[in-house]
Amino acid sequence: MAGRTLLMSLVRRNLVNGVRSYSNDAPPINVKYGNREVVGFGLNGEASYLDLEDFPYPAIRYKEITPDIQALKEKEKGDWKKLSTNEKKELYRASFCQTFAEIDAPTGEWKSITGCAAFGIGIALWIFILLKTYVYPPLPHTFSREWQLATYDRLVKLDANPIWGDWKRKEK
Repeated sequence: MAGRTLLMSLVRRNLVNGVRSYSNDAPPINVKYGNREVVGFGLNGEASYLDLEDFPYPAIRYKEITPDIQALKEKEKGDWKKLSTNEKKELYRASFCQTFAEIDAPTGEWKSITGCAAFGIGIALWIFILLKTYVYPPLPHTFSREWQLATYDRLVKLDANPIWGDWKRKEK
């Protein structure tokens, strides 16, 4: 993190590697990473591919440019009515990995999360039962129902902490 911060401050001052640069922006459009074309700014200005609904246009294309895709790109420059449905799909898949319907499709991940949570709760309950049975001492006799009722009766007879309806008037 600190190294990246230092590098970015040097880039802003145009002093990277002792060479004065005149641009500190993101890479220009149509620069290639490997054989993948950069087509935009990206989510954070970095050339990365992410399938996100919130940000539907990734910075780089999904697939590398192969001769087949290059031929389709040349054909794409003409009339789109001449392209078949499969060719249009292949062009789409060259730029994007998933469609919006595929991004929204349920994955079933909730089942494993629910199972792991239930397993964890079960383990915690077993640990609690074992601790309650073998580790904790028994409760004192003052926790019994008879003792609590006797204490309550004693407090009533002693008139301890009476609550009266009107604070000015005390009736007995």
